[in-house]
Amino acid sequence: MRIDSYTFGSMTVDGKMHTSDLIVFPDRVSSSWWRVEGHSLCMEDLTEVTGYAPDVLIVGLGASGCMNIPSATREKLENAGIEVIDRNTGEAWQIFNEKIKEGKKVVGAFHLTC
Repeated sequence: MRIDSYTFGSMTVDGKMHTSDLIVFPDRVSSSWWRVEGHSLCMEDLTEVTGYAPDVLIVGLGASGCMNIPSATREKLENAGIEVIDRNTGEAWQIFNEKIKEGKKVVGAFHLTC
C-alpha cells in the first residue's frame, strides 16, 4: 500500500479515494474507522491494529491535530512493542510512506478532518 495524497477530508490510497477515517495496513485498507470516544484514541479503537502487531503505528491526528492519544493508550501500545508516531495527518501520511520504503511493518490510522 502507498498513500498517494491527502487533503482535508480525503485520502487516496493506491489510487482509491477514501472520505472517512481509515486504517491503512501494508496489504489492505480498513475504511470507515470510528473511535469510541471521537477525538480520543482508545485501545478499543485499535483492536485490528494490535492483532496485526506492527513495528510502527503512524497516527494522523487530523488536519489541525484535534485527535489526541491518552498516555495510557500510548503506554499500552509501546509495552506491546509498537512504536507510536503521531503528527497532523498532512505530515503523518508522508511518514507512513517513508516507513513502508524502509521495510518496516507499519500501520497508519488516519483522522481525515479536524
